[in-house]
Amino acid sequence: MTSPTVKLNSGYDMPLVGFGLWKVTENPQQTVYEAIKAGYRLFDGAFDYGNEKQCGEGIKRAISEGLVKREELFIVSKLWNTFHEDHRVEPICRQQLEWWGIDYFDLYLIHFPVALKYVDIKDSYPSGWNDLDGKVSTVNAPIQETWKAMEQLVDKGLAKSIGVSNFQGSLILDLLRYARIRPATLQIEHHPYLVQKDLIWLAKSEGIQVTAYSSFGPQSFVELEWKKATDCPRLFDHDVVKTAAEKVKKTPAQVLLRWATQRGIAVIPKSNNPQRLKENMDVTGWNLDESDMEAISALDKGLRFNDPLSYLGTLAIFA
Repeated sequence: MTSPTVKLNSGYDMPLVGFGLWKVTENPQQTVYEAIKAGYRLFDGAFDYGNEKQCGEGIKRAISEGLVKREELFIVSKLWNTFHEDHRVEPICRQQLEWWGIDYFDLYLIHFPVALKYVDIKDSYPSGWNDLDGKVSTVNAPIQETWKAMEQLVDKGLAKSIGVSNFQGSLILDLLRYARIRPATLQIEHHPYLVQKDLIWLAKSEGIQVTAYSSFGPQSFVELEWKKATDCPRLFDHDVVKTAAEKVKKTPAQVLLRWATQRGIAVIPKSNNPQRLKENMDVTGWNLDESDMEAISALDKGLRFNDPLSYLGTLAIFA
């Protein structure tokens, strides 16, 4: 089983269902290898995840064994906040490509709309949010400067498509005023507790493909012991989700993913469990009733888990 694809505004096809690499710390090589065997072709990585070299080794093994060709894979990575100054974008992108063992990214994103003080990878890897003095220090690198450097990555063949992550509407509209190459995708936290209906409408109206992360809501953050997540009812256990799952004879996780893909939103779940790997891929080709779609959307609380203000005490980018 493999995922259907969506056509990006850059002209390239992107799988609608991929594999997210955030918090994949236990044997990433084997995890990626097994995901490829299970049919996954999109892998969503980032500098901040600290596992790109190991994930690349998993891809190298799969290619060497003839399981897949490079051109059949869709590799995503992201520019971390400490590299937003224009002269830092290309060097770190090239470093990430070297870690992955590939010549180009299929998609390269600005991870957050925040420019932080540069930290050399020899001093700290991954850099995280703090500088070497333990402070969150911003620098004067506007998004326009960073985006122009991102466009150069496309010009030089280092990235086929570029996009943004964790951007809100007004910043997207601003970016579109000067972008020579329009963002191909917008990656956002998206689940029934954080529907972001207007933001998704804006992206779609501008021809920008939306990718959802943390599709299971608090589940992704419970293991981090974030109080906002541990105090929140699990979506897997919610009666609305369970009722919809019973109707279609699928798991609650599959229902949550189908709720997104049925509206054309890409998803990037992860699992080390072989059965759940297959289940997470089986989230297209069948439909939820419209009444269930609406009931799931009605669970919206505007509840955001990945908010720097809540775990850093600063950088109110979603204010």
